[in-house]
Amino acid sequence: MKRKNDFIIRKVAEQYVIVAVGEESKRFNGMIKVNTSGAFIWDLLETETNIDSIVKSILVKYDINEKIARTDAEKFIGVLKDAGAIE
Repeated sequence: MKRKNDFIIRKVAEQYVIVAVGEESKRFNGMIKVNTSGAFIWDLLETETNIDSIVKSILVKYDINEKIARTDAEKFIGVLKDAGAIE
């Protein structure tokens, strides 16, 4: 999976938001609010990756249980898929 180029992330005050740009903004005109962990995962999606690789990266960066990391990553990726932000 990989993020689509028609979605970008921006930091607004202390929060990150993912928004659609260009033609994609005609289909998805909302925003996805994310925390620093979500922004970290978003950065990992710049290149083709999979859930196992994402979870491993989360475990290296954060002091978190693997089961929680996987559950949270899968949930966030589900949100991105529902929005059409990843391929």
